[in-house]
Amino acid sequence: MTTGKLHDYFEKFDKLRCLIIGDVMVDSYIWGAVNRISPEAPVPVFEVEKRENRLGGAANVALNIRSLGATPILCGVVGVDSKAQVFKDLLKDLNLSTDGIVEDNSRATTSKTRIISSAHHMLRVDEEELEKVSKKVSADLLTFVETEISKGLDVIIFEDYDKGVLSEELIKEVLFRANENGIPTCVDPKKDNFNSYKGATLFKPNFKELTEGLKIELAKDDFKGIVELSKKFIGTQGVNQMLVTLSEHGMILVNESDSHHVQALKRKILDVSGAGDTVIS
Repeated sequence: MTTGKLHDYFEKFDKLRCLIIGDVMVDSYIWGAVNRISPEAPVPVFEVEKRENRLGGAANVALNIRSLGATPILCGVVGVDSKAQVFKDLLKDLNLSTDGIVEDNSRATTSKTRIISSAHHMLRVDEEELEKVSKKVSADLLTFVETEISKGLDVIIFEDYDKGVLSEELIKEVLFRANENGIPTCVDPKKDNFNSYKGATLFKPNFKELTEGLKIELAKDDFKGIVELSKKFIGTQGVNQMLVTLSEHGMILVNESDSHHVQALKRKILDVSGAGDTVIS
């Protein structure tokens, strides 16, 4: 690919309308230092120096897509709590719409808090609901998707974190409407709904999701085995292409007849959260 061709692709991003549906969350960070052990118990005392909240999950995908120049339309669920307000304030600050965010007072807003000292992750605290959202909430999400399809969409991205927003029924309904309207679909899957995305355009599991979703054991550097497994999945699920990310081993793009391995460049990374969000964007 030439530099000019790559530039053309990025220019075309500016004209795209991308709907992202899935699990939204708040990624919170607390940075600080540990200089002593508590006199109350043999545990480190963490002294807070800085706090920060960021968009996570499907909302991070929306942010990445906006950064590339396209127009993201975010569709997800939050609770009616303090974290939901933090989430909506972040969207507002970053000029992202809240129109597709459904409030559900029966569940908590998903949040992940990472505690970091001297470039080391010490602890992660998760606050979340894993039960499927109600039929009413799913219906509200589908109504929003249908409205956006009527306005014109260039792609729909499913960002699945197994937090209950994407049920098998909702996935099926959205895929049907997307295929009916000729809209490409991209999937960032998790284990629970792994086999629910029949007919998707692009299916992007990481290695852990691939092995857990298919319940198989495979070495991460068995590239031939990964390609064979991906081609079999493409055949049974009717997806167009698979992109399997392999962390330090890069990623492999597979279709029914061909494959391409993109090697990774070595980097020293402190925080890998959101890596999959970036790839699907």
